[in-house]
Amino acid sequence: MTLAGLAERVILAWGWPRRLMAFASGAVGALALAPLDLFPALVVSMTLAVWLMDGTAGTGWRDALKSAFGLGWWFGFGFFLAGLWWLGAAFLVEADKFAWALPLGVLGLPAGLALFHGAAFALARLAWSQGASRILVLAAALGGADWLRGHVLTGFPWNSYGMALGTHLWTAQLASVVGLYGLGLLAVAIAASPATLGTTRRRPWASPVTGALVLGALAAYGAWRVPTIPVAEVPGVKLRIMQPNLPQDAKFRPENAGAIMQRYLSVSDRATSPATMGVADATHLIWPESAFPFVLAQQPAALAQIAALLPQGVTLVTGAVRALPSLPGENARYRNAIHVVGHDGTIGASYDKVHLVPFGEYLPLARQIEAFAAFLERMGIRQFVAVPGGFEAGERRLPFAVPGLPLAAALVCYEAIFPGAVMPEGPRPGLMLNLTNDAWFGDTPGPHQHLAQARLRTIEEGLPMVRAANSGISAVIDPYGRILASLPLSRDGVIDSKLPTALAPTIYGRYPDVFFAMMFAVFALLGMRGANRRTV
Repeated sequence: MTLAGLAERVILAWGWPRRLMAFASGAVGALALAPLDLFPALVVSMTLAVWLMDGTAGTGWRDALKSAFGLGWWFGFGFFLAGLWWLGAAFLVEADKFAWALPLGVLGLPAGLALFHGAAFALARLAWSQGASRILVLAAALGGADWLRGHVLTGFPWNSYGMALGTHLWTAQLASVVGLYGLGLLAVAIAASPATLGTTRRRPWASPVTGALVLGALAAYGAWRVPTIPVAEVPGVKLRIMQPNLPQDAKFRPENAGAIMQRYLSVSDRATSPATMGVADATHLIWPESAFPFVLAQQPAALAQIAALLPQGVTLVTGAVRALPSLPGENARYRNAIHVVGHDGTIGASYDKVHLVPFGEYLPLARQIEAFAAFLERMGIRQFVAVPGGFEAGERRLPFAVPGLPLAAALVCYEAIFPGAVMPEGPRPGLMLNLTNDAWFGDTPGPHQHLAQARLRTIEEGLPMVRAANSGISAVIDPYGRILASLPLSRDGVIDSKLPTALAPTIYGRYPDVFFAMMFAVFALLGMRGANRRTV
């Protein structure tokens, strides 16, 4: 079958075969994301999307928009189901409590996120044409939908299309100018460009050739920007990142606190070679998010064990639950925090997580509306983290001061996936410090995707990242996005590493999403200008 014949079959498909085509093509697009990173899969996906959109013309504009919305929803449902199925692993950690809700997470979330795609396809239909300009229209619509998805209802920018380029070191470098969402516009346009080969008679090769040239230019820019030598190191800093690889199940409970602490202590002091002396070789020991099944500040014995582990001059940075002061009769309040612990076992500076995970760390509106909280309780709905009432968010993001380190942008768990929102108020930090716990998701694509998104923040901001994860993937990443050291998923151990220095502020760091907005406007205007053969 020729390419034109295939395009015709896709365009003329209708009913359930058409919906299944849309679902399958969206699912194929998810293969471009970590850990597979197959950009050609997005080319197949977006080419089919263009052809499917070509067949949405109805007897009137209402029918065409309805058809386009349905097509976009099925496409998005396939994309998000294939890209986020691993969320189901979290529902099985405590299956007796949460297994009943697994369909809501695995099917319900992709179904909800697919509404953004449905709206994007319907919007694109308004300016659709038979020429190459429709590729820019689709890119603008999906790029805008990705941006909205990253901001509406607390935001969820997971698996944005920009990650199809952002997982590859050279093509990711333009994120230092346009950010994740700018990469998304380019990724969709490049991937959809071959669609004209099967549908356009006049110069059908012009669009894919242009797409290939843009992709080559991206790679060339990245090869030019990334130096061939390592960046300089911060003097006097020796990092030791501890990855305990503890399962997120019944073993992580207060009654097992002693065994958990012993594991942390033994792994932290592990010699990695005959020449190393464990913790004594480091200046900073780093443990992952929510490291303990108790409130560290309320456990003098645990602090004494930490003091016994740390030689003079060594500082511990660790995730922990922090209890807020409360008056008699008040309900206890907790925050997901990062503590700095000195060699004498005293807790110094703390950072409280600002951007909490809905239904993971808190129930939306439950604190504000008692009746709603009671309703959720009757329905058996609770947050995954076993903290009474859920976590309370920190007030604002401020630079995190750790003795012996440059000021840090502290990021707990998925706070690292939000482009343009990782920098604290005040002076620019010298590194990003990401403490996370992806053990909820086991050995699935989830932790790989989380690392890839966190890594892209280093390129956007020009800052190195130090990442400690319970079950992996822990890493030290330089400000160009190069992974200098890492520990694989589902393995315990330590990383001994120096700290790379920061770059000067990037264009994106100074003007977040400004160039994305400019690109979006150009794509939309050129796409609408070229819509001279309207089918609506």
